Amino acid sequence: MSPAHTPASPLVAQVAAQVRTRCLAEPSGHDWHHIARVWRLARELATVEGADPEVTELGALLHDIADWKFHGGDDGAGPRAAAQLLDGLGAAPALRDAVVEIVATVSFKGAGVATPMRTVEGRCVQDADRLDALGAIGIARCFAYGGHVGRPLHDPDVAPVLHASADAYKAAQGTSLNHFYEKLLLLQDRMTTASGRRLAAARHRTVAAFVRAFLDEWGDSPLHPLP
Repeated sequence: MSPAHTPASPLVAQVAAQVRTRCLAEPSGHDWHHIARVWRLARELATVEGADPEVTELGALLHDIADWKFHGGDDGAGPRAAAQLLDGLGAAPALRDAVVEIVATVSFKGAGVATPMRTVEGRCVQDADRLDALGAIGIARCFAYGGHVGRPLHDPDVAPVLHASADAYKAAQGTSLNHFYEKLLLLQDRMTTASGRRLAAARHRTVAAFVRAFLDEWGDSPLHPLP
């Protein structure tokens, strides 16, 4: 927890402490430091967008509490874990339900899959999570995750796929570089808050420049059109 920030409520402080303990040593780029950055970004967006700070902060802290990628593709693992933790800490049912809705709907599910967020709090959390998938840290996280699950860096013979369904996206076995085309380079246009769009622009340019440099150094590899 950042000493410069006072959590929106005692419940937020309790959740932050528990999530930090659970996720500190996670090796795939979905660790406590990722969550803390999303927490900070979501707070910034919530201030500008007029979102409820407690719901936003709890949604940010719990958005990766049990990601489907590490639970056999089970989309319900995260919402269940978030509800269990909040119930254990005595959260009001309405507050719990608002946070669980964010956890259940925050994830990117494929290039061809719409992932709208019903509430402004959800939009702040989703944009914050996507901002951390962009820029220099987003690049590092992409390759950390690829290494964690055994993905090759790049294969010029394997083209990116713009997945039309969540099931196709979950089943994808592509390369780390293809993930830039299949997700990261698409995120700038999928920000749903004005603040998120503003912050995404520079991070998107960093990612696009990296892809160009990577393929230039690789040699004899097609440069697919960059968004």
